[in-house]
Parts: sequence; structure tokens; C-alpha cells
Amino acid sequence: MDLRMMGLDSSLFSALQHMLDAADGSDKSVSAPTCTYVRDAKAMAATPADVKEYPNSYAFIIDMPGLKSGDIKVQVGGDNVLVISGERKRKEEREGAKYVRMERRVGKFMRKFALPENANTDKISAVCQDGVLTVTVEKLPPPEPKQPKTIEVKIA
Repeated sequence: MDLRMMGLDSSLFSALQHMLDAADGSDKSVSAPTCTYVRDAKAMAATPADVKEYPNSYAFIIDMPGLKSGDIKVQVGGDNVLVISGERKRKEEREGAKYVRMERRVGKFMRKFALPENANTDKISAVCQDGVLTVTVEKLPPPEPKQPKTIEVKIA
């Protein structure tokens, strides 16, 4: 369907036309997101977090009800990115039981946080207590102020 034929020739409708063309497969130059990207985006969207800054540290707080420490993975990449991930599995049910309603989320979860330059990636701790994961990242001490350098003046 060409929206220009109906007298709708604005940039918004041009973008819509491009999306419609991409949806029907006529434009192969538009690359669709990969399955991994979509899975990661869903996992991140379903994992809310609070981030607090203290004078000497940062705290990342995420609700993790019913998870054991083996179900949670905390990593730091070389590019100063903190990754908190894992998987919540559905418990095996007794035979003959059936769900009337399923609202609790199961599956993989993940959050990525770009750490600031003053984060000390060698001093990270993670504690899960009462279903709440708290990852603490210590701050590096502030750099020492540069002292003025005295240069000796020689008489020639």
C-alpha cells in the first residue's frame, strides 16, 4: 500500500511506508534485530533495578525473590560494564496439579550498567538477602591534586 497515493506525503508517513515495506519483505536492506538482541532486550526490560550513589561506593539493588546464589551471575567486562544475569526456573509441580493462573515471571534475566570512571572494579561485592540482591562497587579514591613543579632557573 502506497501512502503517497492517498495524498499523505510527509516525513512521518514516509517512515511508516518504509516500515510497511520492510514488514512485507520487499526491502532487504533493513536488517531485523537478531534473536539474541530481542531476548536480551526482553530480559533487561523485565528486571527493574535501583542504583544509589554513596560517598565511597555505588549500590545496585535488584529484587530476586526465590533465587539461590547459584542462579545469579555478577560479572564486570573489560569495558567497565557491570552485568547481572541469571535464570529463574519454574519449580517442578506434583503430578495432577495444573495452573489456574501464572503471573510470576520465569526465564532469563539480565541488566547491564556502564560503570563510571571512578568505579573500582577490583572491589565489588554482591549479597542476596531476603530476596534482594545488592551489588556494591567501591569508588576509587580521588586523584591527588598535582603539586606545582618548581623548575630551577640556570644562569648562562
